[in-house]
Amino acid sequence: MAESKRKVFFDKLKNKYKLAIFNEQTYEEVLVIRLSRLNVFTIVGFSAILLIVLVSLLIAFTGLREYIPGYPDANQRLMIVRNAQRVDSLFVEIERRNKFIDNMQGIIRGNLPEETREKPEEDVEEKSSSPVPSTMDVEFSRSEEDSAFRALVEKEEKYNLSHSAKVHPGSLLENTFFFTPLKGMVVNRFGDPRGHFGVDIVAGPRARVSATMDGVVVFSGWTVETGYVIQVQHANNLISMYKHNERLLKSTGDHVKAGEAIAHVGNSGELTTGPHLHFELWYNGVPLDPQEYISF
Repeated sequence: MAESKRKVFFDKLKNKYKLAIFNEQTYEEVLVIRLSRLNVFTIVGFSAILLIVLVSLLIAFTGLREYIPGYPDANQRLMIVRNAQRVDSLFVEIERRNKFIDNMQGIIRGNLPEETREKPEEDVEEKSSSPVPSTMDVEFSRSEEDSAFRALVEKEEKYNLSHSAKVHPGSLLENTFFFTPLKGMVVNRFGDPRGHFGVDIVAGPRARVSATMDGVVVFSGWTVETGYVIQVQHANNLISMYKHNERLLKSTGDHVKAGEAIAHVGNSGELTTGPHLHFELWYNGVPLDPQEYISF
């Protein structure tokens, strides 16, 4: 019974139907179409699929997609990208701020900052036992040409000054008054093995940075590592440097007085872990320890 009903159903789908269009006045056949239900379903389905594909391509490769409700336009997509970059920068700044706070808390408790802590002996043993070859195992042979060149360089550099040489400025600087550029706590002192030629002073945000002596601004601008930097040339071949500022108040060529505001404390540049001032004092091209002449 069920098979007979199914056969009747398929027979109906295959039955041909004639659609004729006549001229109303002459009764002449204008158009004759012979179709079955199956043909009608096939043509309608294929047309629907083709229409959907054409509409999808039209929306995907033309500007019509911006008229779809909820689809972002070009300006909104640009803002999304910029906001993503800003969020990423905020995460980096938050990590730096948290690291700075942790270091400050450790300093208050009497511990060393994370950057200056010595690695535990276990890490050293693990590294020494690793299969990676160490540079200490490499042996270099010294040739006669190399020995002669070394002797020549040592002879020429015997009486030259270097950064590692001990500085004796004499009574000239001992009788010179230096104005304190910033009142705060010194967290990194002069003479760091990594080449720290100044002191790092921590103070409140946007604190005033003052010129330590009368002089002329020889540089006022931005560097990638130290951010906003200002350098002042003083008398007697003295130069003072102020790095990682948030804002510079003087331009190159300006004359400044001792104690005059020249910048605000900031956290600019890549080599910084929080708001502070990196202050350097140079005499005749040699760095001096600012704490020997200035009380912070």
